[in-house]
Amino acid sequence: MAYVFETLPADRSFIAIDDAREVQWWSKQFGCNEVQLREAVKRVGTTAANVEQLLDGKDIYIL
Repeated sequence: MAYVFETLPADRSFIAIDDAREVQWWSKQFGCNEVQLREAVKRVGTTAANVEQLLDGKDIYIL
């Protein structure tokens, strides 16, 4: 049996939008595609909690 280890971001409170592996990981976590993630980061910044709130469609509270 082969084990696949997923690389986690070093700091899970911020999204390193220039790191392809992080973009892929965050897209999977938020259930969105890369374009949606990049647009969300443009709107609210790289704080993961703010991006998550925007993608959830709930009221946005900038932290």
